[in-house]
Amino acid sequence: MTCRALPLAAIAVLAATAARAEPPKAAVFDFQLANLGAQGPTEADTKRLRPISDLLRQRLADTGRYRIVSTAPVRDEVRDGADLRQCGGCADDYARKLGADVAITGEIQKVSALILNINVYVKDLKAGTPEQAYSVDIRGDTDTSFEHGVKYLVQERMPPAPK
Repeated sequence: MTCRALPLAAIAVLAATAARAEPPKAAVFDFQLANLGAQGPTEADTKRLRPISDLLRQRLADTGRYRIVSTAPVRDEVRDGADLRQCGGCADDYARKLGADVAITGEIQKVSALILNINVYVKDLKAGTPEQAYSVDIRGDTDTSFEHGVKYLVQERMPPAPK
């Protein structure tokens, strides 16, 4: 191998290594209810949070963009603490405690039984970049509409995995 070929070979190895780099670890916290107006949460609203949170985790993992870490070790702290969107960065602290590179939180806004919003917030803790917000409006307060909303949000609103 000539001296000229060595730098090219090194570049090729580095490029191949970068292409195979593991995706960042993400702590995807359970959705929380927000801005429910005068209605307050129904039992159906509360019961829906865990399944759509699990669906979000699965869909994000399927994209290859993130390696999802379990939030179970801090689930009780999160449940007993302040709302993740109103706690001054506690979601970031929980994510760091879990060894995650990214904190992902979500909230459901219920304008009425017909008009709802699914919001997801992504904070890259390593890069220190501003939080990114992704949102989708759904119609109908049903499990099916929420499932379709989460799938659409991940597929159409959030960026794909880097190649």
